[in-house]
Amino acid sequence: MTMKGFIPQETTGFVGRGPELARLGGLLASRRLLTLTGVGGVGKTRLAQRAAARLAELSPGTFPDGVWWADLATLDGDDLLLATVSDAVDLSDHSPRMPVDALCEWLAGKRLLLVLDSCEHLVEPVARLVDEVLGAVPGLSMLATSRRPLGCMAEQVVEVDPLPVAEDARELFAQRVRAQDPDALSAEGATEAASLICRKLEGIPLAVELAAAQVGPDTSVADVAARLDSRFDVLVRRSGFVWPRRHLTLRAAIGWSHELCAPLDRLLWARLTVFRGSFDLASARAVTAGGPLDPDAVAAGVERLVAQSVVRRDGPRYRMLDTIREYGREWLRGLGEEEALAARHADHVLALVRRAERNWSSGEQGRCYRTVEEAHTDVCTALEHLADADPERGAELAGLLVFFWTCCGRLKEARAALERALAVPDPRASAAPPSADRPPAAPPSDPPPAAPPSDPTPVVPRDPVPPAARRPVRPGPARTRALAALGVVLTLQGAYDQALRVSEEATRAADDDGDKEGQLGAAYLAGLLALLTGRAEDARRVVRAALDAAPGLAFDSPARLRCHLVAVFASTGLGDLDRARGDAVELRAHCEQIGEWWTRSYLDYQLSLIALFQGRPDEAATRARAMLDAKRQLGDAFGTALGLDLLAAALAAAGRAEHAVRVYGHGETFWRSVGHPQRGTPELRAVREEYERTARTALGDTRYARAYADGAASPSVPAR
Repeated sequence: MTMKGFIPQETTGFVGRGPELARLGGLLASRRLLTLTGVGGVGKTRLAQRAAARLAELSPGTFPDGVWWADLATLDGDDLLLATVSDAVDLSDHSPRMPVDALCEWLAGKRLLLVLDSCEHLVEPVARLVDEVLGAVPGLSMLATSRRPLGCMAEQVVEVDPLPVAEDARELFAQRVRAQDPDALSAEGATEAASLICRKLEGIPLAVELAAAQVGPDTSVADVAARLDSRFDVLVRRSGFVWPRRHLTLRAAIGWSHELCAPLDRLLWARLTVFRGSFDLASARAVTAGGPLDPDAVAAGVERLVAQSVVRRDGPRYRMLDTIREYGREWLRGLGEEEALAARHADHVLALVRRAERNWSSGEQGRCYRTVEEAHTDVCTALEHLADADPERGAELAGLLVFFWTCCGRLKEARAALERALAVPDPRASAAPPSADRPPAAPPSDPPPAAPPSDPTPVVPRDPVPPAARRPVRPGPARTRALAALGVVLTLQGAYDQALRVSEEATRAADDDGDKEGQLGAAYLAGLLALLTGRAEDARRVVRAALDAAPGLAFDSPARLRCHLVAVFASTGLGDLDRARGDAVELRAHCEQIGEWWTRSYLDYQLSLIALFQGRPDEAATRARAMLDAKRQLGDAFGTALGLDLLAAALAAAGRAEHAVRVYGHGETFWRSVGHPQRGTPELRAVREEYERTARTALGDTRYARAYADGAASPSVPAR
């Protein structure tokens, strides 16, 4: 049996933990909420990964609906907590209802395990969410990792201890050393030195790995032991705080690794902490270079930090563990660079999204989508920063992201970000951050250690500047495009009254701006809203007027393509099928020529619908499959649901009733994931109802129900 779900792949070898894994296996089968607690770096995440993977492999029947993983480490606050958890279980809810209600409904009737990793900085909101969801979903179990318990009623806490020093800690040290220097442990005294290192570090896995990373061609295991022995107690005493011994041990181990870095590598470590998620070398270079840190030196510096186990490879990208990021962030704060780096980071994210939006209507579309998806955590960080620091650019960034949000279905996240970017009252209360143009301060050759926080758990970031203390977004194209983006999101959520008000405001603002792209964007919103509320004539009129008024704009500008697409939909809705087909074929050929997928997929949808109306069901099925191929590439759950309904209708029209019903059943899982009953334009709803009746009549109620259930349980589109 293939296990559903997602568990991150292990990237390094796993050592020990046999008794813990055996205990967790039993507890996960009998308890609904387990929390693995322990000092940072003790291995809670790795233990949860291995326990979840073993369960998926050895006992898939325990949780037939899968084992799913939500990484909370990248969240600064709880604004995106529900969105992150929903995304983790493949829910891309499009509806305007409360997110927790949508999550509970999506999970209802399922038996699954949800892992919440790194909860310590969000204990209270996570506990509230856990209590509510566990109470509403009887088949749900949860495994959390946190440096402290959640405090929930149903919680069973499992303390994760360090590795036994004499066996597992030494094996971990040996594995990591051999990966760098296969002969290092053969040297005289190396075995005894390894034992000393593991004892000194109390078997804490992260501390052991950091020590192992110091072994190299010019540094033996004995050298590492000697240096550690001479510096370790000094580093512990220098912390100046009364923390539990294991917290001090880990902190001292990180501090020792920090001391062994060259000054510029320490500066790079500090600056890289501005990335909450993963990053690539180009991003690292763009954000961290400046002052004494030359852009050409960043790549080599990152590789040295990888060798030190400070930075970890994540495929072609890189990331930092929370514990190490926290230490570096204290140094960044001590250097006085925190605000300047946040501004530079936001500059970089805005430039990245501008490029992606500019290249969206091209053969780069898939890559543009993936680029923003990979940087999603840092995009959210930049949005939060700009909402306070630079409302105009915050509105610009939010407006540019509409292509991404609507494709991947993060409509609740989109709405929250756009409303935050646009609804910013007055004043003049917040000081502007340092200019990103000012080079960052050079690090002293050996900067003093920043004072650690008074508690070893991460400190929740300061509250953002309250709305009443922000400067309002000035009228202009950036604000207008953000308004239009908000209107599109509201329309896709089915919040039509609110969308209409926003649409009218966006149209007025675009006319005031005199910006042709903005006017086309506002027209697309008005046309889309008209289509989905059954006013096809209004939709065609508004987009045709906007297209006629902007003859000089490039044909493949995103807003122009979308307006042409609305015109095709409107012609179909009005029954002008020959015109709709001719326009769709011409526009699709252009999209294929430039390599554009999103518009092309909806043109395939229209050509499929037209073929169905004109009595060509086989052609309709071929076009629907082409649409589905494109939607899979873009991760568009809503578009996939539409395409599956259309494919099912084409199959029913061709007399393949049982296959059609299986496809309808499979499509239902996508409709549930977007949180709407079957939606779409009025003509598609009529088609769906007609061909569902056709299939039911052909099969009878019993066979229909069986085929529908088979399709709903299928992991992929039923082939027959």
